[in-house]
Amino acid sequence: MKTNKGISGVMQQWVFVGPALVFFTLIVLIPFFMSIYYSFTEWNGVTTNVKFNGLDNFKHILFEDKDYRNAFWFTTRMTVTNVVLTNVVGFLLALLLTQSLKSRNVLRTIFFMPNVIGGLLLGFIWQFIFVKGFATLGSLTHIGFFELPWLGDATTSFWAIVIVSVWQGSGYLMIIYIAALSNVPKDMIEAAYIDGASRVQVLRSIIVPLIMPAVTVCLFLTISWSFKMFDLNFSLTRGGPFNSTESLAINIYQEAFRNNRYGLGTAKAFIFFIVVAIISTIQVMYTKRKEVEV
Repeated sequence: MKTNKGISGVMQQWVFVGPALVFFTLIVLIPFFMSIYYSFTEWNGVTTNVKFNGLDNFKHILFEDKDYRNAFWFTTRMTVTNVVLTNVVGFLLALLLTQSLKSRNVLRTIFFMPNVIGGLLLGFIWQFIFVKGFATLGSLTHIGFFELPWLGDATTSFWAIVIVSVWQGSGYLMIIYIAALSNVPKDMIEAAYIDGASRVQVLRSIIVPLIMPAVTVCLFLTISWSFKMFDLNFSLTRGGPFNSTESLAINIYQEAFRNNRYGLGTAKAFIFFIVVAIISTIQVMYTKRKEVEV
């Protein structure tokens, strides 16, 4: 009887887990390992002629491909800037909207709405704002901020992408931080104020340590979003001007689907995957150590 129950329990588990495992294998695992194989080949992505070339793709990327190095440097700078600003803005919005404001539910909805808009559509909207809207305001007001060549210069294009990315992502992080702040014990904060602690001390010594699980999640999300950014970057600048804002995702796309060098493109994607995986793992391990229990 026990054996039959054990077998039936295993069968029930496979009934529920099996379909998900099959689809995960077909959609994720098999393409992943196939891409690793193609990264060691010379293939245009169309013909059946796949030539194995060993480590030649990786040697070319690491020692000869200047565009990839520039894209890597741009993506790193954008990621660092975007992660810091998005988390700071999201946290400050969460702090504001956990106060007793009558319109806080409406404001939460307003700040979250940009995250609902797709990256391509958002990029085209902001492209119109930067090119047409700011130019019109600049001609009317002669304020230097609006007269800048926002998408025509390497520096301003970088900040244009950061501004739009922060505007889109901070509302999503705001919701996560609001949930974490709502779980901070009120009596602990009140006791700290009674003992003479200032708002800054309460924030630094009580609130931030207690919401570190949310910080771990938000940092992981923003690092992943920023490194993998494609649609927003593509629709806003297309990597211009003169490839100065070309992200790694766009560089990989151009290599594989525009230059028809699929093997080289998958090699770039594999290096990209390794770097993002290492950085994300280090970030999660570090912030997990900072978490405390109430």
